[in-house]
Amino acid sequence: MTTQDFLSGRTALITGSVQGIGRAVAEALAARGVRIAVHGLATPADAGAALAAVRAAGAPDARFFDADMRDPDAVDAMMADIDAWGGADILVNNAGIQKTATIADMPRETWDAILAVNLSGAFFTMRRALPKMAERGYGRVVNIASVHGLVASVEKSPYVASKFGLIGLSRVAALEYAHAGSRGTGGVTVNCICPGWTETALIQPQIEARAAQMGGDRTAGIADLLSEKQPSLRTSQPDEIGAAVVWLADPIAHNITGISLPIDGGWTTQ
Repeated sequence: MTTQDFLSGRTALITGSVQGIGRAVAEALAARGVRIAVHGLATPADAGAALAAVRAAGAPDARFFDADMRDPDAVDAMMADIDAWGGADILVNNAGIQKTATIADMPRETWDAILAVNLSGAFFTMRRALPKMAERGYGRVVNIASVHGLVASVEKSPYVASKFGLIGLSRVAALEYAHAGSRGTGGVTVNCICPGWTETALIQPQIEARAAQMGGDRTAGIADLLSEKQPSLRTSQPDEIGAAVVWLADPIAHNITGISLPIDGGWTTQ
């Protein structure tokens, strides 16, 4: 059975999939015939554009969900709706927020919000999705962590804490569900992808600021920015993260569980 056949008609929830990495993941899975639950806090126009994009990519069906990931009850309600729609065979926890400040200056409410979205939100989707995956014998959880789940940076205490926590949570879940399913059904796996510098709206202000320092040369600005961390001096594209998720969703990956896959141009190798 090909990947296309195996995934066709299955259902994926990708949190934070209106734009950036999440949308690229949604489009990559849609191209394999997966039904897509698009999620985000978005205007009707942005939500409609995301739905149109995944349908154009090949999704046989797509629906939009707007649960606030800071609210466990809202997450539970969303997961119940997705169960009624057929249940999530693939869960990609991508929703995330970040704000930089020193530990001394980090507002309490910022700490709470970042941990709630980046870590607790993933826990509340996983606790609902994984038992159903085990019943079916196939399921994939791919949590979009970060290089900051593997190494730290200054002025990012809640973000780093949330991503380290997400990797730990994923490893626990991988162990708890490693026995579920079989090679034939595809098994149930839980993994993390840890992107480094990736071309999303989140990093555009940093790129533009560095490019301005380099006389307006964007390529030089990116290289200078990445030279501090990413030895390849190249950013990743969101669709490259999407391709990695599709590979992990393939039944051939039934024995790949509990990993944290860096896509970081050598950042965490140093």
